[in-house]
Parts: sequence; structure tokens; C-alpha cells
Amino acid sequence: MAAGIFLSRIFGLVRQRVLAHFLGLSDANDAFNAAFRIPNLLQNLLGEGVLSASFIPVYTRLRAEGRDAEAEDVANAVFGLLALATSLIVLLGMLFAGPLTDVIATGFPPAKRALTEQLVRLLFPGAGCLVLSAWCLGVLNSHRRFLLSYAAPVIWNVAIIVTVLLRADRTDQNGLAQAAALGSVIGSALQFLVQLPTVMTLLRHLRPSLHVASAQVRSVLRSFGPVLVGRGVVQISAFVDSILASLLGTGAVSALANAQVLYTLPVSLFGMSISAAELPAMSSATGSEGEVADVLRTRLNAALRRIAFLVVPSVVAFLGFGGVIAAALFQTGRFTAADSRYVWAILAGSAFGLLAAAMGRLYSSGFYALRDTRTPLRFAVIRVILTTVLGYLAAVPLPPLLGLDPKWGAAGLTATAGLAGWLEFALLRRGLGRRIGETGLPLRFLAILWGAALLGGVAGFGASRLGPSLPPVAAALVALLPFAAIYLLVTTLVGVPEALALTGRLLRRRGPA
Repeated sequence: MAAGIFLSRIFGLVRQRVLAHFLGLSDANDAFNAAFRIPNLLQNLLGEGVLSASFIPVYTRLRAEGRDAEAEDVANAVFGLLALATSLIVLLGMLFAGPLTDVIATGFPPAKRALTEQLVRLLFPGAGCLVLSAWCLGVLNSHRRFLLSYAAPVIWNVAIIVTVLLRADRTDQNGLAQAAALGSVIGSALQFLVQLPTVMTLLRHLRPSLHVASAQVRSVLRSFGPVLVGRGVVQISAFVDSILASLLGTGAVSALANAQVLYTLPVSLFGMSISAAELPAMSSATGSEGEVADVLRTRLNAALRRIAFLVVPSVVAFLGFGGVIAAALFQTGRFTAADSRYVWAILAGSAFGLLAAAMGRLYSSGFYALRDTRTPLRFAVIRVILTTVLGYLAAVPLPPLLGLDPKWGAAGLTATAGLAGWLEFALLRRGLGRRIGETGLPLRFLAILWGAALLGGVAGFGASRLGPSLPPVAAALVALLPFAAIYLLVTTLVGVPEALALTGRLLRRRGPA
């Protein structure tokens, strides 16, 4: 799963670099990133997160009990219901693109808002295809087929990249934004179609239906509702971020999007991949209530260690080397060194809540494995309310009070979101602990990880100051390679099991001397 996510995220970074090269932090790039948030709401509401919480536990449990025919009926019914709901919402989204744009791009001037509306209308059909692609992912994950479903977004990113490159010399920036939107729609359809043949081999008969009489289908729908509301609440936070960023001047929305691409890389690679891989295993646990709790507690604690081992150095890297990372990935063409520093500030705010976000996904999966979707919803509501209130205060009135350019309010948005993320994580951990027993990470283990990461940070900083000024990519390598090497060396020497396992795999791949 991590390999698939890594591939898709690498191509996502290439996509962002191409857009940054041709569009920079311009009005056209702001319009594209703002427009994508609106149809992306459909994908996030009906797609992977909701299906993971509602469909996968039911489908996996049926298969674990040998009830394959019932599992297949559930999959067909969920597909039919998703296709119907998605078609209706796409149609309404295209018809009401104007009012939707007025909400999310309220701070844009008229010409910029008009472009955003055009892009929203173009992007909505692609979001519908991505929802159906998420259904494929749910089936594939339940059958422990992770690589294809998580690598499939590569083709989506490639479609955007190709359409932009083909139009780069033939149109202006607005035309390039429209080309990127068209490429997104084409890529979304291809992402669904590339998974469909494998899904059809796993399901003996793919017959989409609207059959809701089955008790198992009703169970999925009962779980679907609270998770749908929960995802909707979370999306309110994303919309608020976009609305507030639209008030902060040209480039704020694009810089926020670039920072989020970097921030979501470790969350997806380490938090989402581990959590999604654990969900089918936890959902298939059988036995008495105590036996199920023991299985969940054991798996959660082991997964928490893996997440922390990988995310802690990511936090330190974003805080200490976010500028060189942003420069290496985006600094070309219209994207300047000042833009890299701006993205670094936003990324540093995101880093504050990075570990909480990654571990919180795992705790949510624990609740979903217990068929409890309401508890994570309550905690998500609390987080979103706190994010909205603190985000507004930090983004809008605070920078002028401190004598700063309003654009720096974008860093306040991400920092306050991180604070709210820690509160949600604490609530999730306490709530699940009452159900299955105490879980968490030993303080000694955390101290070793943070100490090793800080030592690596000092080594990377020192290496970056020894030589002459270097191009962005070379500067990033000079800083990050010593950082990573020292972190892995220290954790291996002190006997951290995750480090020993990683170094063992690396040595085995090298083969005998």
C-alpha cells in the first residue's frame, strides 16, 4: 500500500511542479486550486473515507465468515447506490456551479471568480468518476489487493501533466488552468477504468443494483450516514481554509495547496497506508468481546510504533528544511525563491499537527472496526469548530496586529488546524481506550525518536552550511541525506525494532557482498 501511495504522491508532486512552473502563485493557479475543492467535496463525501468506514468492515466480515455470495450482493448494491447518488449530485453541481463558487471564492475579484466557476463546471464529472474509483478501492482492499488501488491515481496525475504540457505553448495562464481541469476529468475516468477489470475478477458477477432490503446493505447504509456527516463536517474545515485564504491576496490559495501536497505525503504514506491496511484485519477479528479487544489493542500499539517511527522525522524535516524541500520540488519557471519561503511557513504550521493527524487516522479505523462511526463524528465536529474559530483569528485579524503582510495568515490557518488535530487525537485515544483498554506509545520510545530526529536535523543543517550555494535540488540532497542517515543510524544503534527491520530489509536488498 505504501508503495502504491508513494508512486501516486510522487506523480502528484510532479503535477504540482508542472503547475508551479507554468502558473506560479498566480490568479489562474488560485482559481484552479479553489475550483478543485468544490467537486472534490463529492469525492471526499462519498469516496474512500466513507466506504472504508461503512462498506469494508461489513464486506470483510462476510468474507471472513465464508458468506461470499452475500458479500458480493453488498458490493453490487453499494455500487448501484453510489452511481445513482453521484450522477444526481454531479448534475446539480454543474447546474449550480455559480452559487457554489460565490461561497468558496468570496474573496476573489470578478474575473478570477468567473474563471473559478468555469473550472468548477469542468471538474465535477471527474469527481463522480473518482467516487466510483473509491468503490473499486474498497473491494480491492478487502481482498488485500493494495498496490493497484493506491497506485491508480498515477494515471490521473499523468493526464493532468500531459494536457498542461501539450497546451503550454499555445494558450495563456487561464487556458492552461482549463487544460488542467480537462486533464483531471480524463484522468479520473482512466483511474476508475484501470481498476475495474481486477475488481470484476474478484466479484464473480458485477451486477449493480439498488437492492436495500438486505440486512447487510442496511448495516452499510446505517454506518454510511454518520460517516457521511463526519466527512461533511471535515470538509467544512477545508472550505473555511479556502475561503479565508481567498481573502489573503494573490497566491495564498495556491501556496496553501502546494504546502498541503507536501503535508499529506507522510500522512498518506505512513498514516493512511498503515491505518487502511489494518482496517480489514481488525474488522475480521472474531471471538468474545475481550478477545476482539485484545486483537485490536495489540494491532493498534504495533501500528502506532510504525507510524511514529516514520512521521517524527517528517515533522522535523518540514520544520527545519521545509524551505529547501519546497524549492527542490517547486522552484522553477514562475515559482520563485520567495514563493518557496512562503510555502515553508505554511508547511511549518502544518507540521505541528502532523503526528496527531497520522495517528488519529489509525484510532478512527479502530472505531470503524468496532462498527462505531458515531464517536469519530462527534470528535470531528469538535475539531472543525475549533479549527474554524482559531483559524479565522490567526489568519485574518492577527497578522495586521503583528505588523505582518496579510498573506502570512495562511501559516496561522495550518498551525491552528494542527492544534485542533491534537485535541481530536486525544479524544479518539481516550474514547477507544474505554472500549478496548489503554493504548499508546511508551515515553522512552518517543524520546528516542525525537532525539534521533533532532540529531539528524543538526547534522543536516551543518552539512548545508559547509559548502557553497547550490541549486535547489542539490541543496535539498545535501541537507536531507545526512539527516536521514543519522536518524536511521541512531535508532538502529539503540535497538528500535522498526529501525532494525528497515535496515535489515535494506541490507537484504543489497544482497551478499
